[in-house]
Amino acid sequence: MSRVLVVEDDKDIADLIGHYLQKAGYLVETVSSGSAVVPRVRATPPDAIVLDLMLPGMDGLLVCQALRGDPLTASIPVIMLTARGEEADRIAGLELGADDYVTKPFSPKELTARVTALLRRTQRQAASGALQYGPLVIDADRHTVHVNGREVRLTAKEFLLLQYLVQHRGRVLSRDLLLTDVWGYQYTGGTRTVDVHIRRLREKMPLLAEAIVTIKQFGYKLDDHR
Repeated sequence: MSRVLVVEDDKDIADLIGHYLQKAGYLVETVSSGSAVVPRVRATPPDAIVLDLMLPGMDGLLVCQALRGDPLTASIPVIMLTARGEEADRIAGLELGADDYVTKPFSPKELTARVTALLRRTQRQAASGALQYGPLVIDADRHTVHVNGREVRLTAKEFLLLQYLVQHRGRVLSRDLLLTDVWGYQYTGGTRTVDVHIRRLREKMPLLAEAIVTIKQFGYKLDDHR
């Protein structure tokens, strides 16, 4: 049974989210303070985290940044939950490593569906062997990425996006297709999230800076001449 940590200081909202996640078959734990998240996650890593942005002790953005900066917690999927709906706030969360972003008021059924989709894609593994792209090696079984033998830390969504690009190298992939196949649903926050994740892959692995080709006003293509 997958474990989901809900970080929300509003008890009514936390109870609502927990109720729907439990109905979907998840084991749910709750935390109400941002400063309590990292020690809790390090002690008992959950399979996914629903993280509110406005929290006492430490806000959600700082919590997300701390999780992504720790090798023990860096790959845990994070869905941010907040009353802020402006694009700048969504992008800030994504840039710090959040895998998804849901704004209040929200449908608890949709949030549960997003948790399920994220976990399904995070836990999906290749049948066997490693996936290679030049000096870049993706090990789906261990959920690791190495470039020239050096491990590169990626978030869960960055890993899945990279895996998808390598598996479909040479193909022009629209942003909508990437959202559907990698994120697993019609993302309501706009296709800008794809651009943010592509930029992070390019920054973390310089070999992808030119290898991932931007197709103007459409999407991306991973060069297959590697």
